[in-house]
Amino acid sequence: MLTYLCTPMNKVVSIILMAVLFCCVTIDASAQCSLCTKTAQQLGEGPAQGLNAGIIYLMAAPFVFMGVIGYRWWKSNQN
Repeated sequence: MLTYLCTPMNKVVSIILMAVLFCCVTIDASAQCSLCTKTAQQLGEGPAQGLNAGIIYLMAAPFVFMGVIGYRWWKSNQN
C-alpha cells in the first residue's frame, strides 16, 4: 500500500486535492492594525470587510511566493 501512495501521479493528485480544499475553506480573520480598524469602523460593515480581505490578500502573497521558491529549490535538490 505504501508504494501505491508514493507514485508520482498520486502525489500530484494529493497536492491538487489539498490545494482545492484550502481554497474552499474560509476563515473569518481580522487582520487589521489599530489605524485600519478605526477607519473601517467609520466606513461601515461592507467596506470594512473589503478592507480586511485586501489586507489578508496582501499578507498571503509573500507566503505564496516563498512557497513557490521553496518548492522549486526542494525539487531541484531532489535529483
